[in-house]
Amino acid sequence: MSKTRVIALFNQSGGVGKTSLTMNLGYHLAQKKKNRVLLLDLDPQASLTTFMGLESENLTKTVYEAVVGEEDLPVHPELIHGMAIVPANINLSAAELELVAALMREMRLKNAIAPVLDKYDYILIDCPPSLGILSVISLVAATHVLVPIQCQFKSFQGTDLLLKTVAALRKGANPTLAIAGFIPTMYDARTAQESRTNQAIKEQLSPLATVFDPIPKTIAFADASEARLPLALYNSKNSAVSVLKKIASSLEKLS
Repeated sequence: MSKTRVIALFNQSGGVGKTSLTMNLGYHLAQKKKNRVLLLDLDPQASLTTFMGLESENLTKTVYEAVVGEEDLPVHPELIHGMAIVPANINLSAAELELVAALMREMRLKNAIAPVLDKYDYILIDCPPSLGILSVISLVAATHVLVPIQCQFKSFQGTDLLLKTVAALRKGANPTLAIAGFIPTMYDARTAQESRTNQAIKEQLSPLATVFDPIPKTIAFADASEARLPLALYNSKNSAVSVLKKIASSLEKLS
C-alpha cells in the first residue's frame, strides 16, 4: 500500500484562500527532508496553474485529459519552486457535464493518480469551490481532506454541509478518508466577529480534527501570487510564513 499522502484542500465556499494554501504548503513540504511534492489543479479557474507561473491557455495537456479522456496524468516536465504540478485550464469547466454519464466517474482521478503515487510523498489537490463532481472525485482520490475556513460567520456556517459530504463519502466511495485538520484563514484579530468565529471554529471542530493556528490576513498573499512566488520567497519575514511552516510540519506527521 502506498505511503503517499494525497491531501485535498476542500471547501465548497470560494475565497477562503484554498489555492494560496495549496501552493504555500506544498512549497514548505518540498523544502523538508527532500519531500517529493505534486500539486494538482482541479479548479477550472486554474488559479493554482497561474500562481505557479504557467499560462493555462497555452497548455495542450491538462488534468482534463486525464479525468475525462482517461489519458496519462500530464505532469508538467519541470519542477517549479521544487514542486511538480498537473495544470488545469478552462477546458476543465466542461468536465462536470461530460462526467455525468461516465462509467465509474467517481474513480476517474484516483485511477489517474495511481500510476504516479510512488513517485511522490505528497499530492496536494486544489479542489474547486463547489460540491460538484470535480470535488467528489478529488475526495475519492484523497487519503486526507484539509479544510480552510475563512474567519467569517457565513463561511463557518457552511462547514456543516462540507462535513456531511465527507461523512457520505466515508460511508461509500472512500471509507478511509481522514480529516487532516481545519485552517482558519484571513484572520484579523482586531475585529470582534473574526475573533469570535476563530474561537467557535476551535471549540466546535477540534473534537473532529486538529484546528491549526489561523493564517493572518495579509495583502502579501495576493502580491506573492501576482509575482508567481510562494510567500516565503516573496517576503520571508511575513508573519504568515511561520504559521504555514508549522502546518506543513504537522502534515508530515499524518498517518
